[in-house]
Amino acid sequence: MTGEIPSTETKNQEINENIEVIFEQNPDLDSSQTVENNQEVSEDNISVETEQQNSATTSPEIVLLKEAYEASQNQLESANLQLEEKESQYKRLGADFDNFRKRTQKEKEELDLQVKCATIIELLPVIDNFERARSQIKPANDGEMTIHKSYQSVYKQMVDSLKKLGVSAMRPEGQEFDPNLHEAVMREETTQYPEGTVIEELVRGYIIGDRILRHAMVKVATVPESTDDETENQTEPEN
Repeated sequence: MTGEIPSTETKNQEINENIEVIFEQNPDLDSSQTVENNQEVSEDNISVETEQQNSATTSPEIVLLKEAYEASQNQLESANLQLEEKESQYKRLGADFDNFRKRTQKEKEELDLQVKCATIIELLPVIDNFERARSQIKPANDGEMTIHKSYQSVYKQMVDSLKKLGVSAMRPEGQEFDPNLHEAVMREETTQYPEGTVIEELVRGYIIGDRILRHAMVKVATVPESTDDETENQTEPEN
């Protein structure tokens, strides 16, 4: 068959025939040396044939190992990509959950504050009535004084409760009028205070934290208008 590798015996036979021809043509050659050379050639041929057989048998195994190695490398790269994607998804999910938790907590605090403010605003008129009673009612005897002290103790308890909730009363007298805090319901001409100064608090204002529960109703100072006589005196020329 074409391309078939000759066996070792065939090669040895060919070599021996060639040696015999050479020996017949050259009778002076040493036959022992020829035999040794023949043996060396035979051993070389055996070694070459063994290497060829080993290479023929190991080449498919090497190819399979390379293919398996490349496949494992591809699987490892794919697994690393999937791991990175899962880690990225986990980080995004953690960030979204943290933002949701903060937003929910903020909304809960805002809702609690709104409910608290709405409840306190409903109680402020009661506080106003206690303050009016304290300023207007003048006890005339011991019995009236006892009643006066009793409802004033209730008023004090309510004020203390509001303080514990973080409510504080405005004290605008003597301060400059601030439309964010005050509501001007009266104006008074006076020279005792600069223009725009709060002279009197008519209805007390309250705040809780940085939020206004109720604006203070106040009286504001204005500059007195000049009289007609003063105007005539200012415009009349001197004689």
